[in-house]
Amino acid sequence: VQLQAFGGGLVQAGGFLRLSCAASGIIFGINVMNWYRQAPGKQRELVALITGGGSTNYVDSVKGRFTISRDNAKNTLYLQMNSLKPEDTAVYYCHVRWQLVNYWGQGTQVTVSS
Repeated sequence: VQLQAFGGGLVQAGGFLRLSCAASGIIFGINVMNWYRQAPGKQRELVALITGGGSTNYVDSVKGRFTISRDNAKNTLYLQMNSLKPEDTAVYYCHVRWQLVNYWGQGTQVTVSS
């Protein structure tokens, strides 16, 4: 199983970024896929999830600003991040639990300047 996340970068507050996560080695369409983030000195937190059926859930701090989506034909997970704030600065990881094992992407840095 491989997860490759990319799309991070440096952006000003109020800006936007789109993260992508390409998955291989799993039956992509049936799994819950997740985006986590970890800021310096803080615990990793779940930002958003999407089920195989397309239901979504978000941490309160990003509701209305972030959108998680998936393209099952491309085995790719996305996170559209709008109205970014400095407190969104973190390393973002895609995650899937497959056959009782947790798999993580390598992380992509998002830095939001004020």
